[in-house]
Amino acid sequence: MEILKTSDFNYELPEELIAQTPVNPRDSARMLVYDKQKDKIEHKIFRDILDYLTPNDVLVLNNTRVIPARLFASKVTGAKIEVFLLKRINLTDYEVLMRPAKKVPVGTKLIFSDNLYSETIENQEDIGGRIIRFHVTHGTLEEELDKIGQIPLPPYIHEKLENDEDYQTVYSKIKGSSAAPTAGLHFTEELLQKIRDKGVQIEEVTLQVGLGTFRPVTEENALDHKMHSEEIVVPKDVAERLNEAKKQGKRIIAVGTTSVRTLETASDRKNHIMPCQKETDIFIYPGVKIKFVDALITNFHLPESTLIMLVAAFIGKKKTLEIYNEAVKERYRFFSFGDCCFFC
Repeated sequence: MEILKTSDFNYELPEELIAQTPVNPRDSARMLVYDKQKDKIEHKIFRDILDYLTPNDVLVLNNTRVIPARLFASKVTGAKIEVFLLKRINLTDYEVLMRPAKKVPVGTKLIFSDNLYSETIENQEDIGGRIIRFHVTHGTLEEELDKIGQIPLPPYIHEKLENDEDYQTVYSKIKGSSAAPTAGLHFTEELLQKIRDKGVQIEEVTLQVGLGTFRPVTEENALDHKMHSEEIVVPKDVAERLNEAKKQGKRIIAVGTTSVRTLETASDRKNHIMPCQKETDIFIYPGVKIKFVDALITNFHLPESTLIMLVAAFIGKKKTLEIYNEAVKERYRFFSFGDCCFFC
């Protein structure tokens, strides 16, 4: 049986290097550039990305928008329950995580506000989650969730977010994610315009970030890890332009691991992007060939995560750990609000 040891993707990270707040301006974050062909590392600022882009490049962005997915409810007994929205199933039902989940069996009623309650209709033992059905008295469910929900930050961020927009990309449009596609947080409107002015083609796809992206790998053999599915959308016109760009030999640069997973899911055996709206549970790790994407902009990811494994599929496990250890030594800021890499 093939084995990919999860522990092989561990590295030592001092806690003080976990970024607690975003940098301002966004494009002043640091950027580690690794040129694969030259096997060369450079230390830059993100706005320097302009120096590495040409009219022969295509930037692919994930235009998802984070929803206020963190909710607080009470049981009829008065017990407090935290609810984290993962994925919408239909007009009334959501996949959720709960704390403490063991106190919310099927049939439990949760009260969120005078206008909103839910009932638990299914256990999801594989992810430790639940499916709940919302009931809203008046107005729409979206309006009520926007009113009572909070933007969910990862558990390693302990500082309160002063402005919710700091956890949204400047190009976010399509509501549905439980976490931000954080590589995109470094772009400003002004920088994007300069990139367009340079002749770089910019395309947008959607991956609604859920549990699949940030669920920890707990299995000793990473190949036993099951990715939770997430919705992707690649519009027909975007697929056509991407295929034409690839045919012309343009460099496809994915902004974030979610863009990589979207493009690789949509890519067929002939290396064409197919327009689609579907679920993906693609798991990219060393040994999985990345077909469509040529370069990657991404943040520094958690040890032993599927995200660092995707990076290792791109540049190799040994080089990934070498770069991460270099970033620790150079005191880069890590994770969602941290600095980034450009693998080109």
